Amino acid sequence: MSKGPEIYDFNTLFLQDEYQELKERKRAFEAPCTAAEVEEAEAYSKSEEYKEKNFARNSLVVNPAKACQPLGAVMAALGFEKTLPFLHGSQGCTAYFRSHLSRHFKEPVPAVSSSMTEDGAVFGGMRNLIEGLENSMALYKPEMIAVSTTCMAEVIGDDLNAFIENARQEGAIGREVPVPYANTPSFVGSHITGYDAMLKSILSYLSTREGIPAATEGDVTKLNLMLGFEPYTGNFGELRRIMAAFGGGYTFLGDHSGNFDSPAKGEYSYYYGGTKLADVPKAASALGTLSLQKYAVKKTLDYIGESWGQPVISMPTPIGIKATDRLLQAISELTGLPVPEALTEERGKVVDALTDSHNYLHGKRVAMAGDPDLLLGLIGFCLEVGMEPVHIVCTNGDKEFQEEAERLLASSPYGEEATVHLGRDLWHMRSLMIGEPVDLAIGSSHLKYAAKDAGIPLVRIGFPIFDRHHMHRYPIVGYQGTLNVLTLIVNTVLQQLDDQAPEYGLDLVR
Repeated sequence: MSKGPEIYDFNTLFLQDEYQELKERKRAFEAPCTAAEVEEAEAYSKSEEYKEKNFARNSLVVNPAKACQPLGAVMAALGFEKTLPFLHGSQGCTAYFRSHLSRHFKEPVPAVSSSMTEDGAVFGGMRNLIEGLENSMALYKPEMIAVSTTCMAEVIGDDLNAFIENARQEGAIGREVPVPYANTPSFVGSHITGYDAMLKSILSYLSTREGIPAATEGDVTKLNLMLGFEPYTGNFGELRRIMAAFGGGYTFLGDHSGNFDSPAKGEYSYYYGGTKLADVPKAASALGTLSLQKYAVKKTLDYIGESWGQPVISMPTPIGIKATDRLLQAISELTGLPVPEALTEERGKVVDALTDSHNYLHGKRVAMAGDPDLLLGLIGFCLEVGMEPVHIVCTNGDKEFQEEAERLLASSPYGEEATVHLGRDLWHMRSLMIGEPVDLAIGSSHLKYAAKDAGIPLVRIGFPIFDRHHMHRYPIVGYQGTLNVLTLIVNTVLQQLDDQAPEYGLDLVR
């Protein structure tokens, strides 16, 4: 059997002579800096003088560790059954949100746009929105359309409430179809702000509609669960498993796991799973609401506490033994059910695993970047295993987050060297890691460039993760999630040991 032609991968293809020749011609045409000038500039970018200038900038953002509001609104909308996210703005913006989510989850993302162009920017986008709603109902047959805005609609001041009412009056959309909306300008806030705005809008809209049936006995014994802007579909499965062990009823307020982890059966559907629309008004009579994020859903939690009048408990992402203990205690407190023995036994197994690996993690210095709730979970985990957070960058954090993070760090000697940087970006993080080196970086795929420049391995946890596959399918919360985070981090350390080992140090057993 003859051997077929050699197939080159991305790394080797462009080493071929024809591409190298093309590269040199392009270089000559562009008249670039000399190699010496490039090396000089790179060296300067790693100096203390440059670091001072980097941190002095206030009118430029380079590689922020956040996305924009409408992206979060799309995720919130996809947490409800047969709901179509509708972006009032340009097609380009909508394509960005869809591609960003698709690249992380490796799933198609159904979302439509009112396709505003220059005319809409001048005269307003009412006709675009009305026609878009009419087309959406005809083509995609959703049971709910969740409308959010992009920059263009916000800058010109489009009135969504009036536009949607006009669409109903013209018969473009029936009055029986829920159309919650949220103003989500990209030039302020972040993806968690947009998620919060859209989720609050959906919950308030559905729970105050006319003709809501009275809650049954089964409804008032359930617990509401919120995961917030959750990039790990596996976390939904882990919460289902935990609640099954407790034996209590529950309702997810926003469950996008089906849409972002759908089966391949040969036929595509626009809608998979999601919280049933009829369950939302019933959730107002539940035992209480437990949120596994607090900073990503602030307005929603305030609404539930004030309007639904039920107990609300929120916590940052529960990673680690202590954080998971708090999670189980909160479930027990709200439901009145005891913590199951099976979960207590599981806890012991994870404690054993932490003990097995602690000698490789103890004293490791860490830089991390991400959303507020995730960072608090990671800080807690690091302190439990004796790792030392040093640089903590939160582009979309607030003062309340900073104070909570600093209290958590102050509770352990392993947090003594940490500094929390609010509003900073990943180019700031680059200067931090180069100026004061650490052993590991933890964050999204966007952190890989700074980590590479600093010569530091990156542990990918957070959103988005573009350059690795299937990590979102594994939980990072609860005892099982803690074990997954431990495995990911310790094996990164062990791989680095192997990569750097001299011949005599390439041990078979670690």
